[in-house]
Amino acid sequence: MHSPGVVSSEDTSAASPAQGDAGRAWTMLALLAAAELLGMSPWFTGSAAAPELAGRWALTGAQVGWLSTAVQLGFVLGTAIAAVLNLADIVPARRYFAWAATLGAAANLALVWAPDYSTAIATRALTGFCMAGVYPPALKMAATWFRARRGLAVGSVVGALTVGKAMPYLWHLLPGTGVGTIALASSASAVVAALAIALAWHDGPFAFPPRRFSWGLVSEVVRAPRWRLATGGYLGHMAELYSYWTWIPAFVAASAVAWSGAPETAHAPWVGLLSFATIAVGGLGCVWGGLAADRIGRERLVIVAMAASGLCALAIGLVFGRTPWLLAPLALAWGFFVIADSAQFSVLVTESVPPHAVGTAITVQVCLGFLLTTLTIQAVPPLVARAGWQGAFALLAAGPALGIVAIRRLQAQARRAAAA
Repeated sequence: MHSPGVVSSEDTSAASPAQGDAGRAWTMLALLAAAELLGMSPWFTGSAAAPELAGRWALTGAQVGWLSTAVQLGFVLGTAIAAVLNLADIVPARRYFAWAATLGAAANLALVWAPDYSTAIATRALTGFCMAGVYPPALKMAATWFRARRGLAVGSVVGALTVGKAMPYLWHLLPGTGVGTIALASSASAVVAALAIALAWHDGPFAFPPRRFSWGLVSEVVRAPRWRLATGGYLGHMAELYSYWTWIPAFVAASAVAWSGAPETAHAPWVGLLSFATIAVGGLGCVWGGLAADRIGRERLVIVAMAASGLCALAIGLVFGRTPWLLAPLALAWGFFVIADSAQFSVLVTESVPPHAVGTAITVQVCLGFLLTTLTIQAVPPLVARAGWQGAFALLAAGPALGIVAIRRLQAQARRAAAA
């Protein structure tokens, strides 16, 4: 038994794009994935340029962390305002995405002219604020074209944005690349994304109905038991994810120095390439997660993925300071599994609330998750100071462990509902 208007993840009879225009559905998905890859590339601009910025302003490790945390906080504020104002459910997604990506590109580019650290943090926060109109709406947009293959569709979008977030690290590898080049490349990418969506995107046959503004929509979402459990799993996932993404480049660099005994190894090309790859490989993880979720069920997939990523968090300290041939496979495996389940939490949310509340439900979930990351990102440097890199990441395994507990409860609730 399901709530009115809610599509179950176990409902294999749900309509698929093949029932309408299958070719156009996959074309729209490709367009959206490309736009997400380009549109989210400003996210880690500050982190990728951190070595140059740290040298310019003599930043501490905690201050470097704020180059990422500021983006998270801006994103949280943006999603909170969007949730309260029901923007994702009352503003056409194409318009919302295009304006947000354009404004985000401008805010990101402003980092180039930041005269001091405080101004740089402000530009990063504003960039995150604008990204709130690029990420959550895209998940809803993908769902308008798919039901039966919704896990794969949303997984592909999240996979694309994962690669997009990693792009600044790749640009940083180019000879002579500095803050200006990284910021310009990522901002230009976001503008291209805005134009692509503005000119070519159309919602699919399963579009969610528009609704008038309601102050009570957020409380309606939060009262849904399945939404709370799905979001509980998502919070456990997020407690681990962005700490990994933010600090794995520093971990790889520190491990390379410990292995070689030469400080200059931190800037070796293979270190930068591995740092990029550990994040970008998550794009493949998301596609795999979408395919697996549509086959074995979303709840089972997220439990498998969280268990695997938690084990990687526990184990990676064991290869710190060892040969890259040991470090790289484990870091890549963690990067694959740590994001493989991310999209499925959003799909679970689309299936746990009435259609008119889907946009707000996703936005609130994402807002809470990113609010949590502002704490876990900043927690890593003190952990490194106390336990070293060998032990700091192991504590991140608590996130997926708690997430598994929430999703198992969601499974149990679904079984009780099916038997009623």
